[in-house]
Amino acid sequence: MDTQRFAIKGRVIGADDPQLQEALGHVYDTPERPRCMCVPGGVEMYVALHRQFVVKRMPDSGSAHHPGCPSYEPEVQQSGLGELVGEAVLESEPGRVELRVDFPWTRVLGRGVPRGEPQEVAEIGVPRRQMTLRALMHFLFERAGFNRWSPAMAGKRNQGVLRKYLLEAAEEIVVKGVPLAERLYVPEPFSESAKAEAAQRRREKLAVLRPKDGQTPLAIVIGEFKASEATSQGCRVWIRHMPDAPLLIASRSWERIERVFAPLFEARDADTAHPVRVVLAALIRARREYTYEIDAASLMLTSEQWIPIEGVHELPLIDALVAQHRRFVKPLRYDARSAAAFPNALLLDAGPVPVPLHVVSAFMDPKERAAKEKATVATKQDAWVWRTDQPMPSLRSAKGLTEGGAG
Repeated sequence: MDTQRFAIKGRVIGADDPQLQEALGHVYDTPERPRCMCVPGGVEMYVALHRQFVVKRMPDSGSAHHPGCPSYEPEVQQSGLGELVGEAVLESEPGRVELRVDFPWTRVLGRGVPRGEPQEVAEIGVPRRQMTLRALMHFLFERAGFNRWSPAMAGKRNQGVLRKYLLEAAEEIVVKGVPLAERLYVPEPFSESAKAEAAQRRREKLAVLRPKDGQTPLAIVIGEFKASEATSQGCRVWIRHMPDAPLLIASRSWERIERVFAPLFEARDADTAHPVRVVLAALIRARREYTYEIDAASLMLTSEQWIPIEGVHELPLIDALVAQHRRFVKPLRYDARSAAAFPNALLLDAGPVPVPLHVVSAFMDPKERAAKEKATVATKQDAWVWRTDQPMPSLRSAKGLTEGGAG
């Protein structure tokens, strides 16, 4: 397969070329930009610096790349992101995204609402769309590249990779004026021999939760849900790779979470060929010193490869695409009322235009089914449709395209 290539200062250099870092260093922090040469004439990119130089997409340019290019992203209207861009997602400059969210970064305890004489209204604020915790989790996973797959990623997605890419994605995100990386904790891969050092690094990271000036800061923990345990004081929630630091929550609140997200918990017991993961995003605060309490939570289902999925009805398709060494992207729901209008996957290796893949589950309610049928008609002859009460149709043949991607 061809490697992604960049035009830098009149020279074309491959993504795997040892001299790429030096070339990127020459244009970093200058007006000159690399161009990805996946299409004739190339597509302008920008250079970011993490531990090394990285070439990234310019805002709103993802769909200008070839579908087989690692920098390709579908039009935002093909996922729930389309409803949020411009209001809840603001990318005013390359490498910096501001998210407007509907949850707080701090709680002020013991302070009531001040009462006073009614005042004349001097202005009316225009309501803006805000992201939920689930949408932020979707945004992070998409920004980190976990909603896309290429054969090069096989066997390379684990807790360490998940942590690395989520934290790198968070470095470019600002929430309520605070860099998300300062308030995001993703567990390190657990090792018995290094658990004390990892626990100390966690305590140092979550020291941000200490009360200050009468306010209790909050942070976000993202990890794979493992189990919950009822106690006389409430409920302990366990995240994989955090066996020594449960998250606490009132029993009634956890019972409500289990009711709302019942299909996701049930998915772990479904009779599928491959396991699924339940990923928890928890907004936490410090109940006491080194004691972490859940303030709000959202859950997401993913495949074994950490690819977010809407339900187990998508799992056979995702597993087939992975097994057949295909390249694809999984559109995410974000805060859309329904995911039925979006493709269940977009096949990226079947030519110059991505192929929408739709799954019509026999268990869909009538409104969902109608929305999905409408979406399949809208894409006309280019759509691939699998009705789960029938055998899965064959997928369009792959063509040689670029390797790469997260993981």
